[in-house]
Amino acid sequence: MTDVPPSGAHLRGAVDLSSLVRPPAPAGQAPTAPQTGAGQQAGPSVPSLVVESGDSAFQGLLELSNTVPVVVEFHAGAPWQQLASVVRSFSGRLVLASVDATRNPQLQQAFNVAAVPTVAAVVGGRPLALFEGEVAEDQVRAVFEQLLALAAQNGVTGTVTAEDAEGAVEEPVEEPLPPLHQEAYEAIERGDYPAAIRAYETAIAQDPRDQLAVAGLAQVSLLHRLVGKTAAGIRTAAGDAPNDLDAQLDVADLDVSGGHLEDAFSRLLDLFLGLDQAGRDRVRTRLLEYFEIAGADDPRVVAARRQLTNLLY
Repeated sequence: MTDVPPSGAHLRGAVDLSSLVRPPAPAGQAPTAPQTGAGQQAGPSVPSLVVESGDSAFQGLLELSNTVPVVVEFHAGAPWQQLASVVRSFSGRLVLASVDATRNPQLQQAFNVAAVPTVAAVVGGRPLALFEGEVAEDQVRAVFEQLLALAAQNGVTGTVTAEDAEGAVEEPVEEPLPPLHQEAYEAIERGDYPAAIRAYETAIAQDPRDQLAVAGLAQVSLLHRLVGKTAAGIRTAAGDAPNDLDAQLDVADLDVSGGHLEDAFSRLLDLFLGLDQAGRDRVRTRLLEYFEIAGADDPRVVAARRQLTNLLY
């Protein structure tokens, strides 16, 4: 994987699932799992086919992956809506877990996520890489069909029933986003980061206490700064010019985009005292953006904020 969110889709071969393939059962040996009419295992009922998950809530999904493949989407604040739609179209043969990579470092590290969006899966408790970047719907479907075929060779052939789809669970009606937030969200979906930035800046100008707009602006600004850059180019430039603040800010952006918050914080805080006042102001501003992206309650943010305060005063 590359560290920078790619401008185009990147199917990793695209799906090296060969490690999941088991030898066929001996001749005459019947499968032990209960089967439904289409050769699929009868599965449990789940609240939804699309769920938010994280470091502390993933164990149940590992267990569910013994029944159906669990697709795992890593994002940075804005889940990929098309992916959820494709998963739902498989009628319970797949479940999607949406994970904010910046807030769940254990899962981000376990799946070796270096850029967002990254899509992986778990089959029978075993993780595997699928693809990186947003790809065309027909390619996503092809990958999922291959995933299901190879999962079947592992005996994972079940289906689940979504309670929300059946109406068994009353879900609260989701309130629409404020107009400027919706405008920003739609701009991000189509990759128009400058338009999203303008929408968030307008929202903040209208209400400086709009913390969702502040966090959204920080996230989309980071994405915009990385457009057109490569991980190799960024790291080479930073290594060749350790005193070039622009190069060091770029590599810090790269680290944050991959969920490596502590690396980004350490890099900029170590530089701080050696900079002139203009440089210190730039580092402080960038760190405050990172704090918004990660969230004030993140322990890494708490530690870095304390260290920045000590350096300032």
